[in-house]
Amino acid sequence: MSKAVFFNSYKLKKGASVPDFLKAVENLNNEHISKQKGFISWQIFSSENEWADMLTFETMDDVKAFEENSGTNPNELALEFYSFINLMSCKSRYFTVEKSF
Repeated sequence: MSKAVFFNSYKLKKGASVPDFLKAVENLNNEHISKQKGFISWQIFSSENEWADMLTFETMDDVKAFEENSGTNPNELALEFYSFINLMSCKSRYFTVEKSF
């Protein structure tokens, strides 16, 4: 079975503190996301004023279950993470990992 990725791109809200945002990411990862079924890794990327993250899970079912639960029932750590993001700028997609080197 192929691994699966949930890829998101977004902008932070004007005036958002990058160190505070990264701390919120770390807290969310350590206390919640890393404990989800099938979780492999979470990477955060930036380029000037645009950000992206890539969550990798063992299966597409795992990543979709995680995303569905996160969207309908976010915990306090997720709400803190979302508070830094300009939600109107978000673009999300699922990918299947076809090959890794």
